Amino acid sequence: METYINFMKLTEQGIKDIKNFPQRLEAAAKGMEAMGGKITGFYAVMGEYDYVAIAEVPSAEAGMAFLLSLGALGNLRTTTQRAFPANEFVDIVKKLP
Repeated sequence: METYINFMKLTEQGIKDIKNFPQRLEAAAKGMEAMGGKITGFYAVMGEYDYVAIAEVPSAEAGMAFLLSLGALGNLRTTTQRAFPANEFVDIVKKLP
């Protein structure tokens, strides 16, 4: 599984429909599970972004498909970064010449 950190900003549509957020979050979690992934952390934050989510997905392609499906709903815009757990990063560093 690959880990990704997703930074999300609400669109105008998303903030107007904020009362339906609990249902949207539940639907997103089910959609991620249907793609073979899992949302391992979700936070509402203050500052530049409105939400931060941490997800594990089986591949970059599955992650991209999921984010495209979220974006198509019109409630969010996302910025995504691949995250490497410490043990994976240690293995990468050990391979340096």
